[in-house]
Amino acid sequence: MGIIQKLDQEVARKIAAGEIVERPVSVIKELVENSLDAGATDIRVELLDGGKGLIRITDNGEGMARDDALLCFESHATSKIAGIDDLERINTLGFRGEALSSIAAVARVTLMTSDGREEKGTRILIEGKEQGEAADIAFPRGTSIEVKDLFFNLPARKKFLRSDRAELNRITRLLTDIALAYPAVRFALQHGERRVFDYPAVTGLKERLYQVFGKAFIEGLLSFDYTEGGRRLHGFASRPPSARMDRKHQFIFINGRLVKDPTVQAALNQAYKNFLEKGQSAEAVVVLEIPVSEVDVNVHPAKSEVRFQDSRSIFSFVYRCVEQALLRELGIKEVYPEKSEGPAAFHVQEMSQADLIGRPGKKRKPLPPAASASQALQDKATAENPVPRVLGQYLDFYIVAEDEDGILIIDQHNAHERVLFDRYLEIAKKQEWPRKMTLHPKIVELSPAQGLSLEENRALLEDSGFRVDEMGGRSFALKEFPDIFDEQEAVGVFLALLEDVGQEQVESKRQRMLATLACKSAIKAGEPLAFEKMEYLVEELFKTSNTALCPHGRPITLRLRRSEIEKALRRK
Repeated sequence: MGIIQKLDQEVARKIAAGEIVERPVSVIKELVENSLDAGATDIRVELLDGGKGLIRITDNGEGMARDDALLCFESHATSKIAGIDDLERINTLGFRGEALSSIAAVARVTLMTSDGREEKGTRILIEGKEQGEAADIAFPRGTSIEVKDLFFNLPARKKFLRSDRAELNRITRLLTDIALAYPAVRFALQHGERRVFDYPAVTGLKERLYQVFGKAFIEGLLSFDYTEGGRRLHGFASRPPSARMDRKHQFIFINGRLVKDPTVQAALNQAYKNFLEKGQSAEAVVVLEIPVSEVDVNVHPAKSEVRFQDSRSIFSFVYRCVEQALLRELGIKEVYPEKSEGPAAFHVQEMSQADLIGRPGKKRKPLPPAASASQALQDKATAENPVPRVLGQYLDFYIVAEDEDGILIIDQHNAHERVLFDRYLEIAKKQEWPRKMTLHPKIVELSPAQGLSLEENRALLEDSGFRVDEMGGRSFALKEFPDIFDEQEAVGVFLALLEDVGQEQVESKRQRMLATLACKSAIKAGEPLAFEKMEYLVEELFKTSNTALCPHGRPITLRLRRSEIEKALRRK
């Protein structure tokens, strides 16, 4: 008998479900997208136990007739496409017909729906693979789906789910992101007795941003809206010099789909390159509408990535639109496109962008004094553990050094991050964070997701030097922060911590938080360094617990061994 067997159908269904349904947030994404495809203008999500016990999604969309309701749980049953040619012109969020089948394979599901054309609606119960008979119910036009006891028949998968609050945090972030793309739709989220948020339908993206992030966020944004050759780019982005030290608040929507797209993100950040300090990124909500024939959405199981037919053209279009908005924000009205495409195709007549904005260099926290760094190097170097000798800096990104084995190329940001992380670990162990108290506390408004993160991690944040007091609603006053930052930096780092802190155990969270602090306070790539500071940094790096990797796992050094150099140059 051969060793290859055809899988049992039930096993195959559960494996397929694992590609679609990873946790409660996966279920909600698929079902909310179905609601939007059905034309819903009111979507309400109710949860118990972070979605592990119950997910109920109710909408006022077009609903389903009895025959469609019976068929919708079959694998690859869909109303979105009929043939192979339809894959090239997908204009819906869902289309594969896998979601309901996958969810029903790993949970107890109740569907209630009505298309409004019949006197009664339909209710269907499904548990695992067993589908019950359809029953008549009184139900208005629309659909309600209850998903209970997720992974009840897959205990191995269920034990990997996080705490209720952690799962709720993921769900809140997802629904908030989707709400940005559909301001004309009401979104409400209820967790047990708690109303997490309720965003009524509004007329445009600006009003939805106000609902989610508050007045202060809106005031720091500029708007853009450009159309060219069937393409439209619109949205909001930071008004320089306002920015963040991360890219967590860059939301990209392509034809209504929230995606992680490197092409659009790279164009956005390239357009801002000469308007922000190095290491900073714009906050942005970018909505790109293009003909469906120009984009392939069928490239990722979770539909979170797309592929453009002409990515260079898309990059150029996004770049030009954002740059033009930035220049107009500075009062420059005459921006002329040249014949060629790309970043160089837009310029301001007789003036460079650097001339226009005249960026003064930001005063950064210096490295510790190193007046006797050379002598210290000599004193500490031993035959067993010699400190590499610094040769210079390359591209203002890397420190070049040598030792007996060859040449070392050291990433200055990653190296300083490792030095600071080890230092911060010692401070945290002793609970001796030097703090700064503000005379006039900085008021910050938090989104629902950030508020949940603060609730979950308040003790860790206070241990790291940050103290905030509630001011009512979504407003909080930042009253204390580590004195390694100035006030504005502290706000940015505090918000970044709320975004970055993971869902791990407490000690893992603590280390992740310290790693974020180290990253935000380390010298940046592209920053020129005095020779003495380079020597000091290399010396301190080789005292740390790990000279190979920064606390986020990125490599610090690249070694070119002498033997490799001599072989390449045919010296030996």
